Amino acid sequence: MQLVTWINALPWPAVVLAALTLGLAPFTPPHIVEKLGMLFSGKLVKPIDWFDLLLHGAPWLLLLAKAGVSLVRPA
Repeated sequence: MQLVTWINALPWPAVVLAALTLGLAPFTPPHIVEKLGMLFSGKLVKPIDWFDLLLHGAPWLLLLAKAGVSLVRPA
């Protein structure tokens, strides 16, 4: 229950900004797109690539979690 409270306390602009900056950096092409392509093609084998996927994917997961919590439990 504390995780839901913490997610609700995060301001929307900060979560969206994190997803659009860290989640997409570098912007040409977005790093997360490259890493997801490597994952689906089976080429994501190095630990640094997994770390990159986690680093660039975390803001998107947080954004999805905040949206899900907001839809299930409106403020």
